[in-house]
Amino acid sequence: MTAPERLRALLAKPGFVVMPAVWDGLSAKLSAEAGFETAFLSGSCVAASRLGGPDLDLLSFGEMLDSLQMARGAAPNTLVLADGDHGYGNAMNVQRTVGAYGRVGAAAILIEDKVTPRALTANGKPCLPREEAQIKIRAAVAAAKETGILVMARTDCRPTLGIEEALARIEMYVAEGADILFLDSPADDDEIRRAVAAAAGRPSFAVLSPGAPRATPSQADAARLGLKIGTFPTGLISPVAAGIKAGLAALREGKSEAALALPPAELRETLGYNAYDAQARTL
Repeated sequence: MTAPERLRALLAKPGFVVMPAVWDGLSAKLSAEAGFETAFLSGSCVAASRLGGPDLDLLSFGEMLDSLQMARGAAPNTLVLADGDHGYGNAMNVQRTVGAYGRVGAAAILIEDKVTPRALTANGKPCLPREEAQIKIRAAVAAAKETGILVMARTDCRPTLGIEEALARIEMYVAEGADILFLDSPADDDEIRRAVAAAAGRPSFAVLSPGAPRATPSQADAARLGLKIGTFPTGLISPVAAGIKAGLAALREGKSEAALALPPAELRETLGYNAYDAQARTL
């Protein structure tokens, strides 16, 4: 089975799917070794790791594709749902992005309806007119036929245009053939339920990391509300940042490493030195 076929089969099974948010080879490898069958290649995590900055539409198509290839190389059996942001341009750019992600083995791709480039000081998430957003998702679905990659359609219009428009867009994306639906920034559980209903039986995705102005139910509550997939963009990157800060503080204090550092033998095992040696001896 191809990666999209495997993901489609997984989503057809009962149960809530937790997708760790990854950004490179190490994060993808460790997620796979921890037993996670799927992962979300998160634009915010890639921005943090590659740019050392915020997720404000600064990443390029090439940078995201390179990060996808790193994750796929380190965890080839992981089903990656990859963030395609706004497709990096118009509907024709969307088709190029969907095709490229599919050819390197992504199981699914996210395409959103935000305006890009964003105004330098814009509040909220200004979104494309409905008709332009529709054409982008139509283009994505058409391009997906080449590889079978699943298309996740995301609407960001809830904060700026309201829940009714957001629900209308989800219904429109379903009609255009999107495989997975994503309402960003729901205000409460009722809006989540309404978005799940608008998806008309197709899987619904949610960001469940705390701290942003949106409803973030627990995994158990998300499943009860009808959500199928949850990802946690700060779940791995935040502890990583904390670990780097702890290591730097330890060096400033004259120490060799922070208290939470892995023992040398465990770090070598984690990074694959022993596996490399074992494989090399078979050649």
